Amino acid sequence: MASTRTTFTLDDELAVRARQLEINISAAAREGVAAAVRAALAQSDRAAYERQPERPDPFWSEAEAWSQE
Repeated sequence: MASTRTTFTLDDELAVRARQLEINISAAAREGVAAAVRAALAQSDRAAYERQPERPDPFWSEAEAWSQE
């Protein structure tokens, strides 16, 4: 997987504590960004569904009946 180098700001105290606890800051940042992206996508999907919810479609009931023959 390709990577992009980026820079971000971290509070001094938090950075010190992370180093003391031997936390890989890069890995933690990747995990945090990945979680934020998943949450944003889920929120976006939900908002799209709320704007245009699914409605019953009689076609699918008929299609199911065809497959049971």
